[in-house]
Amino acid sequence: MASPPTSLVFKVHRREPELITPAKPTPREFKFLSDIDDQEGLRFHIPVIQFYARKPSMRGKDPVKIIREALAKTLVFYYPFAGRLREGPNRKLLVECTGEGILFIEAEAEVTLEQFGDKLQPPFPCWDELLFDVPGSSGVLDCPLLLIQVTRLRCGGFIFALRLNHTMSDAPGLVQFMAAVGEMARGAREPSVPAVWERHVLNASIPPRVTCTHREYEEVPDTKGTIIPLDDMAHRSFFFGPKEISALKGLVPPQLSDCSTFELLTACLWRCRTIALQPDPTEEMRIICIVNAREKFNPPLPRGYYGNGFAFPVAVATAGDLAKNPLGFALELVKKAKGDVTEEYMRSVASLMVIRGRPHFTVVRAYLVSDLRRAGFEEVDFGWGNALYGGAAKGGVGAIPGVASFYIPFTNNKGENGIVVPFCLPAPAMEIFEKELDKLLKDPPPTGHAPSKFIVSSL
Repeated sequence: MASPPTSLVFKVHRREPELITPAKPTPREFKFLSDIDDQEGLRFHIPVIQFYARKPSMRGKDPVKIIREALAKTLVFYYPFAGRLREGPNRKLLVECTGEGILFIEAEAEVTLEQFGDKLQPPFPCWDELLFDVPGSSGVLDCPLLLIQVTRLRCGGFIFALRLNHTMSDAPGLVQFMAAVGEMARGAREPSVPAVWERHVLNASIPPRVTCTHREYEEVPDTKGTIIPLDDMAHRSFFFGPKEISALKGLVPPQLSDCSTFELLTACLWRCRTIALQPDPTEEMRIICIVNAREKFNPPLPRGYYGNGFAFPVAVATAGDLAKNPLGFALELVKKAKGDVTEEYMRSVASLMVIRGRPHFTVVRAYLVSDLRRAGFEEVDFGWGNALYGGAAKGGVGAIPGVASFYIPFTNNKGENGIVVPFCLPAPAMEIFEKELDKLLKDPPPTGHAPSKFIVSSL
């Protein structure tokens, strides 16, 4: 599988950024975010990218014009996105629904989809040109909550890139909004799924009560400077197909064989990443699993709710224990952390936010994974069909770059369905990480699965 040409450079011509406002008058009011939304760990912008191929039946139709008009219509239903965030007492976030609008950029690139190579996966060449950071737009407060750039390509395809203020929505919430834009672009008069605010359903109890253990919010001193450095970072993507997952399953003891692919992959990456970073063996390492809690509620969160509905449960182990024990050790810890998330757990997190002033989750010696395989980014259809690639634009985003990875659905050029994981590590650690992954897959596991080789792309 060929990597995208690392030398691919192209020019992007952008028009001046504009503000898109709702197509009809919308309420002027203040709307509070939930106590899950406004925690410190979500106060950043998250980038998403979608690639669309030329479609003969859409010949002569301009994706920029169609999407611009669809956004204005969709903002009538999702009007808080056209407002601005303000901060009240106790750092409580609220949206002032001003109708000012979202930022939009029209662009053209002197490149075709084919030039990106035979697999579209992060990291993408000229990323900063495909989603231009408009000066003064990337603050959390008093700034546009969405930035969207639509770039026409020479082949007739286009790229839709978006940046979201994460306090407003999680992946399911964002996909719901994007799908609504797609429906409006295809002629709908209103979204098929209603836009539901109802953020009070994820607020702390009165009085707030913390009833669960939340090691993800522990205050851990960074005694040895082990928060990842930002310079000399290597960005790679790793593909895990049926062979790779099967090989990893062969390393798991029978009592853990009912594990999910997410749990297995997370345990593997946590262990290999820890070895790659070479911390002191006594240092505690953390794996934070993003767990969608929408279905954990009774009754479930309202259909159409587009706020943040997930938790950051954490597993903790010393670097030495992770390195010297087989994969099953890490896997058991991941399974337990994931299983901790219940409705009570979410209510407990909301209360912790209120009591402790909305702290950031612990990033010291931490690694965070988010599973986007079922989010549905690639199914967003503006009239040109499904995206060839849809989802996270890069790994390592967030308040501390280098800490996060996303699991993105991907089909390779052999037609194998699998998962692509963008990864971000200091360059020397990345080399060790690749060797550790290869070692896990090359040593034939007890079940006799054929060894495999990881496919890597890099920029």
